[in-house]
Amino acid sequence: MKFKNVILAAAVLAMPIAASAQKADDLVFTVVKENPITSIKNQNRSGTCWCFSALSFLESEAIRINNLKEADYPDFSEMFVVSHSYVDRADKYIRVDGFMGFSAGSQCEDAVKHVMADYGLVPQSAMPGTNYGTELPVHAEVDAVAKAYVDAINKKPNGTLTTAWKQGFQGIMDAYFGAYPEEFVVNGKKYTPITYRDSFKLDADNYVTLTSFTHHPFYTKFPVEVCDNWRADAAYNVPIDEFMEALYYALENGYTATWGGDVSETGFTRNGTALLLDPQASTAGSDMERWLGAEDKKEEPKVAPKELKPDQAYRQKGFDEKTTTDDHGMHAFGIAKDQFGNKYIMIKNSWGESGKYKGIWYMSDAFCRGKVLDIMVHKDALPKALRQKLGI
Repeated sequence: MKFKNVILAAAVLAMPIAASAQKADDLVFTVVKENPITSIKNQNRSGTCWCFSALSFLESEAIRINNLKEADYPDFSEMFVVSHSYVDRADKYIRVDGFMGFSAGSQCEDAVKHVMADYGLVPQSAMPGTNYGTELPVHAEVDAVAKAYVDAINKKPNGTLTTAWKQGFQGIMDAYFGAYPEEFVVNGKKYTPITYRDSFKLDADNYVTLTSFTHHPFYTKFPVEVCDNWRADAAYNVPIDEFMEALYYALENGYTATWGGDVSETGFTRNGTALLLDPQASTAGSDMERWLGAEDKKEEPKVAPKELKPDQAYRQKGFDEKTTTDDHGMHAFGIAKDQFGNKYIMIKNSWGESGKYKGIWYMSDAFCRGKVLDIMVHKDALPKALRQKLGI
């Protein structure tokens, strides 16, 4: 330890010990309700959280609908979905003369309402999707190649489009992700992507998306204005209290939900917690605790972390000012409480078995209220009163 640090440590120890907010690492969670999920996956170096979260959601739906035992849990291929999505996006990009985003990002509706509905599903074993020499996804090259290709086609070097450009783009997808399997065998039975999807009784028409903003009327539908919503899928707009009521109702009644929103806040840690921390709250004890010994810490009164209390105006301000953005997609599957009685949503992430809870995050009610953009649930998971208001 350097001399100046010795002086600093002595100065800190001489300070009166203030009541400090509990650190996130000190929180203790008790599960209230936990619905079945499949194993933790790793999107690694790819912008495909939307697909990983959507397929995790569909896997849980397959478990719920068919009452599957763990040995029969499905493992759907993410790259089957990503490849189809990229092909559809390339077609639209050229049709609108490049006046839209073209990247790896998308939304859960893309996987559920479009790719699954139009092309079906396949197991991971039938299309692992890493034909480029790595075990986990690494997409910088394929993303760059795909974007360069469509930009070149968009310039119409021949003065008009040829009949070959779509085959060329499909060739890029096939080279990186593999060709789409037309038939495959699972547990001794032969399937196509469509019959495999149907074997789990998954119907895209059964899923609805909720959002909550005031720049559109409540109880109507609108496409949430983010670049990743390139298909312009519409969400039902409801007040935030009813939005949260719907999410909890679904989780309490055996359903799960996709979760899309902002994870750029400092309270979204890489160790498995998501808190909407109040920046004005006293931070006494945070840096101080690094200097204090265990005996001193025991004397400090322990209180819950100080969080903001986001309301409808907070949400709208964040969306309008671009401080609440479309960062990440995850899978909500349960409810927990901390030792202070505060409610949390249990979230399955797609960063592998990372963090304190091996790939699971505990998201506070405040964080969800303030930073979620939308959720997707089975329509039967909505409270009856809300379904009536929405005409579902």
